[in-house]
Amino acid sequence: MFISKRCNCSTKNNKCVPSRVDLQNLSDNLALLSVKSRLDLLFLLKDKAHCVCDLTEHTDMSQSLISHHISDLTAAGFVNSKREGKYVEHYLTPKGEELVNTLMTMTTETKGGEINNEK
Repeated sequence: MFISKRCNCSTKNNKCVPSRVDLQNLSDNLALLSVKSRLDLLFLLKDKAHCVCDLTEHTDMSQSLISHHISDLTAAGFVNSKREGKYVEHYLTPKGEELVNTLMTMTTETKGGEINNEK
C-alpha cells in the first residue's frame, strides 16, 4: 500500500495529480506546441482570422506545411475555420485564445508594471 506522509494520500490513485487521461492530453498538447511553426501560426491568428495564402505572406512556410499545422491545431481544438467565398479563414477557438493569452504572459517580462517585449 502506497502511503505518503506529506499529502496523506492512501493510494496511488488520488487527487494530487490529474488523471492519466488528462496527463496524456497535456503531454500531447505540449508536444504539439513544441513546434515553433505552430506557435507562430497561433500568434498570427491572435488578432484576426487568416486564410492559408495570407499566412504564407507572414511566414517562410509553404501552403502545404501551413495547412498541415492548421490541421493539427484544429484537431487539438485550438483553431477552427469558416469559408468566406473561395477562401477558408482560420481563427482561434476560445480554447486557442486562452492558450495564446497564457503563452503571452509567459513570454513577456514586466518592468515597473509595464510589459517589455525587448530582448
